[in-house]
Amino acid sequence: MTAMRTPQRNGRSIRREAATHIFKIGQTVRLKDGFLIAPSKLPETYRITATLPLRGNLLQYRIRSDDERHERVTTEDSLEPVLSPGSGATLIETTFGHGPKDGRVTS
Repeated sequence: MTAMRTPQRNGRSIRREAATHIFKIGQTVRLKDGFLIAPSKLPETYRITATLPLRGNLLQYRIRSDDERHERVTTEDSLEPVLSPGSGATLIETTFGHGPKDGRVTS
């Protein structure tokens, strides 16, 4: 994360950490249950095509399905990663990139 300084009215600036997108361009995701459109009307998976700036306090993404001709914009809290079969990665490792580099489980 990179630090940013935001000026205030009194001339002082406060230090704020820049938000970091957890999903990467090209990553496959799906919309979480509870999205505003009936799930049967939505494609199964999407690909992240761009990261967008904050909307309020939420990071945004541009997503696209191979089944649609248009792109959608959604917030990070409405997305979940799709694990590729046989990846062996846990959800937290796929999402946040944590875990041992050599694939061993440590206690």
